[in-house]
Amino acid sequence: MTSESGTGLSGSVGHDVAGRGPVETPSGKDAAYENFPVGSWLLPAALRPHIAVFYAFARAIDDIADNPDLAADEKVRRLDGFEAALLGRDMDDPAYGTAHTMRESLGKTGVPVAHCVDLISAFKLDATKLRYRDWDDLMGYCILSAAPVGRYLVDLHGGSADGHGPSDALCNALQVINHLQDCKDDYKTLDRVYLPGAWMAEAGVEVEELAKDSASVGMRRVLNRCLDETSALMVEAKVLPGGLKSRRLAMESAAIIEIAKRLIDSLRNGDPLGPRRIHLTKPGYFWCCAKGVVRALF
Repeated sequence: MTSESGTGLSGSVGHDVAGRGPVETPSGKDAAYENFPVGSWLLPAALRPHIAVFYAFARAIDDIADNPDLAADEKVRRLDGFEAALLGRDMDDPAYGTAHTMRESLGKTGVPVAHCVDLISAFKLDATKLRYRDWDDLMGYCILSAAPVGRYLVDLHGGSADGHGPSDALCNALQVINHLQDCKDDYKTLDRVYLPGAWMAEAGVEVEELAKDSASVGMRRVLNRCLDETSALMVEAKVLPGGLKSRRLAMESAAIIEIAKRLIDSLRNGDPLGPRRIHLTKPGYFWCCAKGVVRALF
């Protein structure tokens, strides 16, 4: 399974009408950085351009929220601009071309704009909220930052007999996996910590430990607790392929489920605070994809 890097829209940086300079701040991350295949050949060719537009939109606003050189109020201002363009309140500002294109795509496909608005809300949280009290608090964030991705894809492909629940579970699991992969970098670069504060307190762990070169016994306990809850999400997520109306999306989602399971195992056996980011090798990635496709088919 191969991934397409999208349309390049996230790299088309415009200037806002007030002349304050570029709005988008491309990080250089592309589809290859993600844990899941973006716009792969498994999905219907007619829908791939819309998926590429959605990915470019999500990447652009995520890059703003994650930019360490922007103040929180400036991040929110730019994200407000994206929301205004997305909802049609601003139809002209070329700096928000990515949002204008997203609005046009939604108009053609009939997918609700709410999914994109939820993403903007999540990245406003990223700009202003640096800690999470407990698991429920974290899931409240994930339902805005991760679940809309799955909901967009499910709706784009005709829906599911099971609603959005299994998709939400998978996307939230993937989000936590990503948080654990990047927990050290998030803390050191942005002072952002997604590990539940209550669990860290119970384990006697201070956030400063995230800057260390290896996880302490207490930190390992917190990481494993997050992985236990993520595995519970995967139990709900495993029914996703069977309920989808699109067989192609079913194959894609089955592959992503296999990728998530492998990453959970890798995070249990590895140390997210170690010198290298925990991720799948290319052979491991393709094996998960092949295994998922076969399971979805048979």
